Amino acid sequence: MKLIVGLGNPGAQYKNTLHNVGFQLVDLLAEDLRETQWQQKFKGDLLQGRLGDKPYVLLKPLTYMNISGESVLACKQFYKLELEDILVVSDDIDRSAGTLRYRVSGGHGGHNGLRSIIQQCGGSNFHRIKIGIGRPFSSGNVANYVLSKPSVETRIEIEAALERSVKYLIDFIKEKTIQIKPMDHNSTE
Repeated sequence: MKLIVGLGNPGAQYKNTLHNVGFQLVDLLAEDLRETQWQQKFKGDLLQGRLGDKPYVLLKPLTYMNISGESVLACKQFYKLELEDILVVSDDIDRSAGTLRYRVSGGHGGHNGLRSIIQQCGGSNFHRIKIGIGRPFSSGNVANYVLSKPSVETRIEIEAALERSVKYLIDFIKEKTIQIKPMDHNSTE
């Protein structure tokens, strides 16, 4: 079984903000898989399904970004998953809008959602796809930036990246190697 976690913040005020690209990608995947049976479980919105003979769980923690690890840990323990069975989707302020980065393992890079998951789950050996959202043009408050809605240009770049990324999540469920193509602004280091 594979667990795909999309990071974001719950509530209408955060819908479609830069920090919620993880939620957005998991929603796109659910649409693509024609799954609609979300339920609240493990402090999050959860959807279970099968892709052929491959079972999966989609999770959107509703704990707010900084304590996402609580939801992920509860789900991981219930399904008796290893960290290697988990893929986390998050925003990345250090990447240009719409760029993608795939990694297995690594640090949190200053991302509080990833930090929480690493701390709660006791390790960082999980898969991750980071979606670039860019940095604010001014030296303004980063928190205000990530909690804001993107400009039209940034939104177009991010939406294109989200649409391209669905296939990578499907590959993860199917236990195929994820290979982000150069046209997807590859950075798989």
